[in-house]
Amino acid sequence: MTKHEPITVDVEKVPYGDLVEQVPYGDLVEQVPYSNLYVSDLNPRTVINPQGIEALAENIRQLGLLHNLAGLRDETGKVGIVAGGRRLRALALLQDDARFAFVPVKIAPDQETAQMWATSENHQREQQHPADEIRDYGKMAARGVSVAAIAIAFGATEPHVYRRLKLAGLPDPILDALKAGEITLQNAAAFTVSEDEANSLAVLEKVRGEGYSDHQIKQMLKPDSVRDTDRRVIFVGREDYETNGGHVTRDLFAEQTFIDDVALLNDLFRCKLALTCDAITAKGWKWAEALDSTYLPYGEFEQRKLERIFPDEGTLTDEQAARYDELAELANGDVLDEAGEAELAELQAVLEGTYSAEQKAVAGVIFYVNQSGEVQTYEGLVRKEDKAAAIEAGFLRKTSQSGGDAAPKSPISQKLSDDLSRIAQGARQHAVMRDPDLLIDLLAYQLSHELRWSGPLGITKTDVPNWPSTEAAGYSLDERLTSNPPREMWGKDLAKSFRAFRAKGPDHVRGELVRFLAAQYREGDEKLSALIDKETQPNIREVWTPNAENFFSRVGGPYLNDLWRDLLDLSEDHPTATSFAKLKKGEKAGKLEALFSGDPDLRTALGVTEAQATKIDAWLPEGME
Repeated sequence: MTKHEPITVDVEKVPYGDLVEQVPYGDLVEQVPYSNLYVSDLNPRTVINPQGIEALAENIRQLGLLHNLAGLRDETGKVGIVAGGRRLRALALLQDDARFAFVPVKIAPDQETAQMWATSENHQREQQHPADEIRDYGKMAARGVSVAAIAIAFGATEPHVYRRLKLAGLPDPILDALKAGEITLQNAAAFTVSEDEANSLAVLEKVRGEGYSDHQIKQMLKPDSVRDTDRRVIFVGREDYETNGGHVTRDLFAEQTFIDDVALLNDLFRCKLALTCDAITAKGWKWAEALDSTYLPYGEFEQRKLERIFPDEGTLTDEQAARYDELAELANGDVLDEAGEAELAELQAVLEGTYSAEQKAVAGVIFYVNQSGEVQTYEGLVRKEDKAAAIEAGFLRKTSQSGGDAAPKSPISQKLSDDLSRIAQGARQHAVMRDPDLLIDLLAYQLSHELRWSGPLGITKTDVPNWPSTEAAGYSLDERLTSNPPREMWGKDLAKSFRAFRAKGPDHVRGELVRFLAAQYREGDEKLSALIDKETQPNIREVWTPNAENFFSRVGGPYLNDLWRDLLDLSEDHPTATSFAKLKKGEKAGKLEALFSGDPDLRTALGVTEAQATKIDAWLPEGME
């Protein structure tokens, strides 16, 4: 077959309809004005990435149109493109360039042929495997080709090229595993956070073909690192960490940064806490102390026998009070401007008053860094050794017990505490029921060993089953624990009853044994209980959620105020905290119930972060952990 020689024509002298080029197999290529082209309904590609079109347009501008379009002429003389829709869309962005005023198009002789072309191009187009694309990018970069030039050559965006080049630096076995389908592209991207090739290859062997997530792989690669969203990093400041020689690893794919030198981070964190203490005492407070936790643990003041004094509250005029309420409402809706925030802060300062130098001389401050990296303070705390001076100065009242040293009464009543204990016990019974073999093993162990009071099951003369009698609403255990309690058999024919019981079959007998053993489970000693918890993973929040009826209405208003602030990481003077504190107790309980129920509107209105939502969903009263 003789090689075809194309006809050369002057496009400015010949009408476009006569601009034809005879090609092999009878195909006809015409130079068609761009304005006479459109994407045909036969074109199968309907989902278009605008960024990809822009990249392709730049590719065509730099390198020319390397492949002809294909189309079918309609009754008006225009040509509908059936193959090459992306190229046609890219050409639309190049009409400022005279080179692309006419477009080479292979014209189909009929609709059937056009349909075949459209279908064939769509199915025959073979996407390059990501592993091969990554290696091609890497080879071009190694030859000194710029990122911009690589993007033009491949019709890609520059950010895409940067990400591919990051992957090109991975060890060959990782790219081989990607090509073999043993890891995903997301898995491969996870390996870019590691600079330790030996560790990367060791992790590769663990995850190869096992379906690990990219998050799990990063955890394996960086077990000792923390993300820059960690509260310590925010508090210290990443810039200060790096200035002090701290190493970071940036994850280009997840837009995350790993803090690798955690020991240095902890040193800087402790140092800044000490500086914060110094800054507080410099303001006249007798002492300042930082907590390690991200919140103020319940009962902290009681445990330390701390008393609290408060500044003399100011009084707002009627006009100021009305303005305060107006501004607080705007602040709660996140629509308060900067001037309004300043005005609200001034009114809040009037309300709260200020501590005098004499008060600060006998009191101190406890503070902590919350999950958001912000400092939360509790001021005006009087230690045991300073109480006498505080009483003499008139800041504290002398109580009738032990010269004023009696600890404040717990906000959780004994009855509520008993209910919470039963709920915690029920959660363990609920969890252990998921493992019938474990329960039967415990029974055999207890019956064959003299454990006395340390027996894990209440199979004794002491009645300890947990058929719930608690008044706590929202307490939902496995129904086998709560239905059909032991039947009263006084005066009945036990032999007849036993025959009927056995006739129900071994599965029924085993099921009854398991559910009653679970109801009798009472943990045993500390080590045995810990072992069972490790195997069964009890979760109190799986069976109980605090609500107005079962908890919030059964504690005091100040407790609810503190809880609201702790959960939302609010300072005492934050408008959301002060507005809550003004509510009636029933309103507070209802609002906390909505917060704990996961009310999306409330959580959105309050700006609840992911970390705060996690804390709310896991929160338990003291003593239930």
